[in-house]
Amino acid sequence: MGLDYIVMLAVIQGVTEFLPISSSAHLILPAQLLGLADQGLAFDVATHVGTLMAILFYFRRDFSLLTYAWLRSFRGGRSSQHSRLGWALVIGTIPAVLAGLAFNNLIEQHLRSTLVIAATTILFGLLLWFADAKRTESRKNRDLNLKDVLIIGCAQALALIPGTSRSGITITAGLMLGLTRQSAARFSFYLSAPLIMAAGAYKGLELYQNGDQAAWSAVLVGTAVAAISAYACIHWFLKILDRVGMLPFVIYRMILGATLLGLYWYL
Repeated sequence: MGLDYIVMLAVIQGVTEFLPISSSAHLILPAQLLGLADQGLAFDVATHVGTLMAILFYFRRDFSLLTYAWLRSFRGGRSSQHSRLGWALVIGTIPAVLAGLAFNNLIEQHLRSTLVIAATTILFGLLLWFADAKRTESRKNRDLNLKDVLIIGCAQALALIPGTSRSGITITAGLMLGLTRQSAARFSFYLSAPLIMAAGAYKGLELYQNGDQAAWSAVLVGTAVAAISAYACIHWFLKILDRVGMLPFVIYRMILGATLLGLYWYL
């Protein structure tokens, strides 16, 4: 892969991982629609590492507090807001991990098509618009209970379908449960860390078992660019969220979905 292609894909991964517009859709499309080479497993691992670095560094204080409180809970420490959030992230990750193990082959073989991406881009975009329009913003993350966490976790599992958007569907679920925009977005970002870690480890194991030879220059550039672009995206998204809401992202998804449908029917 050329340097320009590496940078483009890494930026796409870094930006779309945390915006409600689907990273998988944007990474699949260059190869399918523009006839470009697949980025390869090693590059996938690199961009996962980059986005994980970004989320952990951006929320480093939050993750330090909740990790410490969560570990203390094993030693009989008193339950706190941070320990409960730590357990919420563990429990909320389980549905997506189980669904990934059970349906990964099915998804890879049958659901990574332009038509599926177009349909899910439009469908879940409209659902995001509905959730944002009907939001009550009556709760924050500290108010989440086990049922809420499982609902958001199951919603995250749906993001295994390309075009759904992991951040989009978890923010949608959070808004429907009455969370504020900021709380829904932050919990979505927090919840991404263990899932990205699990996905990166899974892909890394697959890379090791396949014995693929990595182009280390591409891996290092991809990791760095994905990390920088993801960090900037998180910061920008949280800054403008309350001011612009979800409508710009919904409109983008409608345009993208319609374009994909047009390409599917006419190419």
